[in-house]
Amino acid sequence: MEKKLAEYKCNTNEAIQLKLVRFPEELEDDNTTFNPEYSHQVFGDDEVAFGYKGLKILLYYIAGNLSTLFRIEYTSKVNEKFDCVEADDVESKIREIIPPGFCTNTDDFVSLLEKEVNFKPFGTLLHTYSVHNEEAGDDITYQIYKADMTCPGFQEYHERLQTFLMWFIETASFIDVDDERWNYFLVFEKYNKDGATLFATVGYMTVYNYYVYPDKTRPRVSQMLILPPFQGEGHGAQLLETVHRYYMSSPTVLDITAEDPSENYVKLRDFVLVKLCKDLFCFSPGRLMQGFSQEMVVEAQQKLKINKQHARRVYEILRLRATDMGDAEQSRSYRLDVKRRLIGPYKKKQRELAKMRRCLRPEELTNQLNQIDLNMQHEQLEESFQQLVSDYRRVLERLAQA
Repeated sequence: MEKKLAEYKCNTNEAIQLKLVRFPEELEDDNTTFNPEYSHQVFGDDEVAFGYKGLKILLYYIAGNLSTLFRIEYTSKVNEKFDCVEADDVESKIREIIPPGFCTNTDDFVSLLEKEVNFKPFGTLLHTYSVHNEEAGDDITYQIYKADMTCPGFQEYHERLQTFLMWFIETASFIDVDDERWNYFLVFEKYNKDGATLFATVGYMTVYNYYVYPDKTRPRVSQMLILPPFQGEGHGAQLLETVHRYYMSSPTVLDITAEDPSENYVKLRDFVLVKLCKDLFCFSPGRLMQGFSQEMVVEAQQKLKINKQHARRVYEILRLRATDMGDAEQSRSYRLDVKRRLIGPYKKKQRELAKMRRCLRPEELTNQLNQIDLNMQHEQLEESFQQLVSDYRRVLERLAQA
């Protein structure tokens, strides 16, 4: 029986099929389908739906306004003859995250698709840029807008847009849209259909404006997502740089941070901040070789709203660019400079060990153990340094191509 029931387990990352639809013929085109990276927040840690064979959870969105088609298909479903087991209520689980008003049949969805020509981006246009598309042999235009909940129709649109977070951000949660301190930044692609200009949703970012005493704010990036069909084309960098430039112009903004940034976000931020800082006077090659300075901190904060921690990282990346690592003296100077920063947590650990040494009996804290610990610290420090240099080189390679 157990083996028989196992046949009715479906991987929900494979079962969920997502589309961003521009033309009716794309509904039957598997090449336009993409799948989630995660589904544990809806279907549990195992990311499994039980009770179905050949399960397909169709979530198709109109490319611009994100009107949704939701349908479930399967080839077989368990019933009472399977020792009274019940299939998971897949529909209820999906309904918990997608807003009401979705279509359940293709004809209604296609009817909405025909009205897509009326959709226009929300809010204020901040930036326009183009990306060359090799396949089309042409430049494609993209635009970034800033919106808020006072824009007519935006709240309903945002409810549909945020559903993608559940599939592509591991620890995603929906935000409180009633809080007026949220800002929303949206990326759209302009495309032509039957001679008309239409807009397709590319991605977005939410930013929360924290109050800083007495009269400043600290914008914190909360969520950022470029939808999978558009990833790897530079839209994330365009969006983050545009958001930085938007806040740079505000005298009330202290600096810009991020909430629990992912490794990929940190790499993206490195690239954007280095691009912004590289032409500042304090980050000129001659100044870089003199070491990290308070002047760098001040200039980065005042002109670009970059905090001290991020300014230090930018300094290390730009100093690497200015350093001849083939020169023994320059290489040694750079290595020691970066390691002095990295060693901070290890020195703290040594202070804690010193306290323990005063409190514990000698046999509980032998010299041999201390020596092993020191060796491990040196190895970890070197590993951290080499990983950083590797990450920094990738940023510099991307900068050279920008």
